[in-house]
Amino acid sequence: MNHSIHSADRSTHLKIVVVALVAGIAVAAFGISARTTGSDYSQTAQVVKAGKAVIVTSSNTSTVR
Repeated sequence: MNHSIHSADRSTHLKIVVVALVAGIAVAAFGISARTTGSDYSQTAQVVKAGKAVIVTSSNTSTVR
């Protein structure tokens, strides 16, 4: 049994690539299926209208000179 990836043979490298590919597909499938089940979140446009104009004539900030 090889305990190093550098000295492993071609079939060991192929097994690692296949396992990584299957795991990646499983994670992607889980993410897609988890996302599409929540269809009750409908997006609606929110309209924000401007109110009365506000004029600031003074402020209570202190000036350091």
